This record gives sequence, C-alpha cells and structure tokens, in this order.
Amino acid sequence: MKSKLIVIDGLDGSGKTTQFDIISKLLEEKHDVKAISFPEYDKPSSALVKMYLNGEIAKNAAEVNAYAASSFYAVDRYASYKIYWEEYYKNGDVILASRYVSSNAIHQMGKLPENEWDDYLKWLEDYEYGKLGLPRPDCVIFLDMPVEISQRLMTSRYNGDESKKDIHEANVEYLKGCRRTALYAAGKCGWHIVECSGGDEPLSVKAITDKIMYIINKTI
Repeated sequence: MKSKLIVIDGLDGSGKTTQFDIISKLLEEKHDVKAISFPEYDKPSSALVKMYLNGEIAKNAAEVNAYAASSFYAVDRYASYKIYWEEYYKNGDVILASRYVSSNAIHQMGKLPENEWDDYLKWLEDYEYGKLGLPRPDCVIFLDMPVEISQRLMTSRYNGDESKKDIHEANVEYLKGCRRTALYAAGKCGWHIVECSGGDEPLSVKAITDKIMYIINKTI
C-alpha cells in the first residue's frame, strides 16, 4: 500500500488529543501505523519553539512575525521527519499526525492582515512542502469545536479552576481568531472540517470518531 499521511488538527479544547489516541488504536487494528505529534517538546529540534513560547525571543509571542514563528515549527517538523519517521513513510506505513503544517496556518496567519493571508498560505506550502521537502498530507482533518463550548469543556477538565488554563487556553479572543484562520485555510487548502457540536452542546466522543474514521477510510 502506498503510504498515507493523515493529519488531525484543532484548537485547544476541541478533543484533538482524545480523538488522536482513539484513531491511532483503530488504525493499528488494520494497518502499520506511526503516530506523531507536534511540536516535539521532548526533542532538541523544538528548542526555538520553546524559546518562542517562553518569551525568550520576544516578551509577547505576537511580536514575533508570522514567518519567523512559522519557521521555528517547520524546523521541528523537518528534523522529526528526517530522524524519526521518513523510513516509515517510505515503507508505506500510515502516518497519523496530531498537528502538522496546518498548525502554522491556524496559529500564525492571524498575525497578518487578512489581505495577506493568501500570500502567506502560498509561502507556507512552498516553504514546508517545496523547499524543506516535507510530505504533503493525504488529508487534513480540522476538528471544529466552537470556542464557547471548548471553554466550558476545558473548565470542566480543570474542575472549575480557571487558573489552570494556559495563556492560549484562557485567551478567548485569540482562540476565536485561530478558529477564523483555520476555517479560512480549510476552504483554501481543501481540509476536511469535522463539526464537533450540535447546537450549544458537543457531540459525543464516538460520534466525532465516526466522522473522522469515515474520512480516513475514504482516504486510505
């Protein structure tokens, strides 16, 4: 079988980690699977990402321009590919990634004026897939959970202690902006959007899993 690269992405509180773990196990029942997650915080390749997030490059992450910040994450992905999963990909395995190039579009593109978004997406594609030579995904699945619902889910996860949310989890306006860039990029780049709510309530974990597996089974 030709190798397949499947990406699952989503904002904080979208259920991405839960779904990634479930989907990994389901795929392993029928396929050789290599599961990867970005950024790889436990690897040296993420040093620039950690410096960026820790405020060592600039006190505020917003002060680091979209192209520079995107490069930090891209380098981490490149090193991961060359060291840890290129062989699996070339051997025809299914690669399941939690976040990938899509995350740069979601989290960095919003630093730019909207009239520059198309140019950024063209640059990102050429830079990571073209210049760096990272594999293109066979499908990108964006888990779309409205921010109002994800905030409630995260509050429940932390037993009502809002102080446990990190700076991105607690920043509602930031998350709303990321959802906007994600949906824009999805339309431009052909991502699959999985709606994770019905009305004001989240769908069940199984219902979301079924939607994701339907897309993946069609891709594989």
